[in-house]
Amino acid sequence: MDFRDRVILAPLTKGGNLPFRRLCVAYDCKTTTSEMAYSGQVMRQTPTEMALLRKHVDEPCFGVQIAASKAELAVAAGLAAAERGAAFVDLNCGCPIHDVVKRGMGATLLQRPAHLGRLVEAMVKGLPVPVTVKIRLGWSEDDKNASDVARIVEESGAKALTVHGRTREQRYTKAADWEWIAKIVSERTIPVIGNGDVYTWYEAEDLQKKSGCASVMVGRGALIKPWIFREIDQKQEFEPTAEQRVSIYRQFLGYMKDHFRDDEKGRKRAMFFLPWHFGFFCRYRPLPASQYREMSRQHPLMQTRLPDIGEVTPLEAVLRDSRETTHQKLAAIFWASQSDQEAIDQCMQIFANDPPTAGESPEVAVAHG
Repeated sequence: MDFRDRVILAPLTKGGNLPFRRLCVAYDCKTTTSEMAYSGQVMRQTPTEMALLRKHVDEPCFGVQIAASKAELAVAAGLAAAERGAAFVDLNCGCPIHDVVKRGMGATLLQRPAHLGRLVEAMVKGLPVPVTVKIRLGWSEDDKNASDVARIVEESGAKALTVHGRTREQRYTKAADWEWIAKIVSERTIPVIGNGDVYTWYEAEDLQKKSGCASVMVGRGALIKPWIFREIDQKQEFEPTAEQRVSIYRQFLGYMKDHFRDDEKGRKRAMFFLPWHFGFFCRYRPLPASQYREMSRQHPLMQTRLPDIGEVTPLEAVLRDSRETTHQKLAAIFWASQSDQEAIDQCMQIFANDPPTAGESPEVAVAHG
C-alpha cells in the first residue's frame, strides 16, 4: 500500500474502538488504526485483546498497532492481525504510559534503538503485510534521538514512519514540534507521517506543507470531532449544529449497539466507553479558517485556551458541559433514545434540572501511542 497522501486515524487507547472507527469512516476517514494491542496477550488469545484486531467491513484500509519487546511475540501478533484483515502492522515505539514502558515496550524502545531495529527486521521478514513504526521525538527534552531512531527504522525495512512531535516526558502538555518532524522528513526516504495537534482542516494543510510529511495522522482532533476527516478532504469547515450533533452521536450509538448488542450486557460494555467519549465531544467548538487560521499558525488550537465560541443555546450548553456527571447522563439518554427528538427533549431536561456552566477550552489530553 502507499502511505502517501493519507489522513490516518491514530491508534487511540480506549477511543479507537470499532464503533468509533466506523463513525470516522462514515465521515470520510479512509485509513484507520486499531487501539494498541499487547503482543503477548494476542499470543495468548486473550478475548479482550483479540477484539482489538477485529476489522469492520466498512473500513477500507485498517491497520493494527501492537506493543512488543520480543521479536517472536511481535511476529506472532502481526500474523494474527494480518489473518484478520489488517492491511499493515504498526509497532508502537511512542506510548508514554507507565504500564507500557515498565514492560520494555512503547517509548522505552526509543532508548534501545538497536533492539528496536532487530524487532522491525523480524517483523518485516515474518509478516505478509507492510510494517510501519510510530515514534516520539525521544525520551525527554535532553534526549531527543528521533533522527537516529528514524534511520534505524528505515534501514530495518519499515515501509513508513509516524513521528509524534513530542517526547515521552512531555506526554501532551506542550505543542507538537513540527520542525522536528520536518527535519526527519528531510533525512529519510520512506514516507514520514506527521502527528500532533491536528484539530482543523487548515492546520492539517499548513502542517503538511510546513513539514513536507507524506501523510497526516489525527488523534485527539478526531475524538472531539469525528467529522474532521471530511473537513480535511473537502478543505472546508463542517460545523454541525447542536441538533445535527445529536444525530451524529446517535449514529455512533447505533454502531455501539451493532457491536456490543442492544441488551443489558451490551449496554454495560458500551457504558465503559460512552461517557468517556462525551468527555471529548463536549470540547467541540466551531473554528472557521477566516477567524482562526492565522492564530493556529502562531500556536496550535488544540493547545490554546479559547473563549466559548458561537451561540450557546440550552441544547448547545448541555452538549458542551464538561462535567463527568453530565457525560454519564448523556450516555444513558443516547443509549435509550428512539429518535433524535427524544434525545433532544431529554437533554433539555438536563438543562432545566441542572443547568451547566459554559466550558472554555477544547484543550484535552489522552494517552495514546
